[in-house]
Amino acid sequence: MSLSQNDAPLYEALLEYKENRIVSFDVPGHKQGKGNSELTNFLGKQCMSVDVNSMKPLDNLCHPVSVIKEAQELAAEAFGAAHAFFMVNGTSSAVQAMVMSVCKRGEKIIMPRNVHRSSINALIVCGAVPVYVDPGLNTQLGIPLGMAVEDVQRAIDENPDAKAVIVNNPTYYGVCSNLREIVKIAHKAGMKVLVDEAHGTHFYFGDYMPLAAMRVGADMSAVSMHKTGGSLTQSSILLLGESMNAGYVRQIINLTQTTSGSYLLTSSLDISRRNLALNGKRIFENVTMLANYGRSEVNKLGGYYAFSRELINGDTVFDFDPTKLSIHTRDIGLAGIEVYDLLRDKYEIQIEFGDIGNILAIISVGDRILEVERLVAALSEIKRLYSKTSAGLLDHEYIKPIVVCSPQDAFYNEKVQLPIEETVGKVCAEFVMCYPPGIPILAPGELVTKDSLDYILYAKKKGATLLGTEDMNTEKLNVLK
Repeated sequence: MSLSQNDAPLYEALLEYKENRIVSFDVPGHKQGKGNSELTNFLGKQCMSVDVNSMKPLDNLCHPVSVIKEAQELAAEAFGAAHAFFMVNGTSSAVQAMVMSVCKRGEKIIMPRNVHRSSINALIVCGAVPVYVDPGLNTQLGIPLGMAVEDVQRAIDENPDAKAVIVNNPTYYGVCSNLREIVKIAHKAGMKVLVDEAHGTHFYFGDYMPLAAMRVGADMSAVSMHKTGGSLTQSSILLLGESMNAGYVRQIINLTQTTSGSYLLTSSLDISRRNLALNGKRIFENVTMLANYGRSEVNKLGGYYAFSRELINGDTVFDFDPTKLSIHTRDIGLAGIEVYDLLRDKYEIQIEFGDIGNILAIISVGDRILEVERLVAALSEIKRLYSKTSAGLLDHEYIKPIVVCSPQDAFYNEKVQLPIEETVGKVCAEFVMCYPPGIPILAPGELVTKDSLDYILYAKKKGATLLGTEDMNTEKLNVLK
């Protein structure tokens, strides 16, 4: 029987499982919720009844041969990929699987330095060596942009033995590089192209969106369905192009992904894929309308700058994600993290993140115009009540790294823990980052500079959540001996 995008085979198999009233002598031990009434009352009987173990009628995520296989095939078709894997360890595990599928210890991989920490984590695990391409920088906003094609070409020319190029599509702020041209020049050099599309699910389904990875011939893409596609948190999809060996990639995935794949997560991927395949154009037309409305209203307030496609320059900003409500705050005298905290603590509004000079509000399938209007009203009041001079505010997000050794060598080498103020000139042996977005300020193997230290101390002072260090208070830093 041939399937269409109207079908959801994994979801339908779970419905049939429920109707059969199976007596369970397997895990999980709560036995469809009967063993933990408090948890069942909190999450609901419907949820607990399908939190089940792999079994023949429900297939196995590690080696799918029936309903999960069919669900993944429908996902591949919907995204225009040769193959798709359901991921239940988040998009971080999908990014790591991409890197480890094409790189081994000592092999080079070209990437922008403003990658998510998951890419560098993969280097620590597999021992690949990064060749960083500095992203462009918007000096007005202080944010990193995309990679210039010329810079990628230079990195390829100088490192012809590199195995792959990683591209963010888009960045956290919504900026897209010239993905089609990067794929072209990388493939000409015999290199794979891996795309972090954690924030790009909607590129595959909405009209007038930036180009998606599979549409321009990229080899692999990691897509966070849960971020803008409506599935449950931690569920993701790894997409493969024709060039990749799906069986080998599955083996790489199974090195790190759980053997107890959650059917709550995988069924949410199946259901959300169907929803987007059937209704995605309408959904993301509405999402874009809401984001454009929010941008227009925020810009009417004065002081703030909600930026968008006017930044496009044909290179480091080749395109811009119109659903991103990215807002520059420094001109009202407040760091982004300060506006973030005010929105949450004073107005009960939770946005995605605030950094040194900007905030990001994610607009997606579940938003309505009333919530956007509430956000705009709160920003107006914050400006009226809390704005001040911008003197003394840090004016940039990106600090060019000085790489001394590979992330793996630094992370596993002998190290010493010092007060962070005493580490300038030392080689960092761990991560330091604001989260979100999870882009490292320092990564293992990089030199601690005065600029990076000033940034860390400034972020702490402004109330940013810093993580990655062994010291939970980020008062000490592990450096190489």
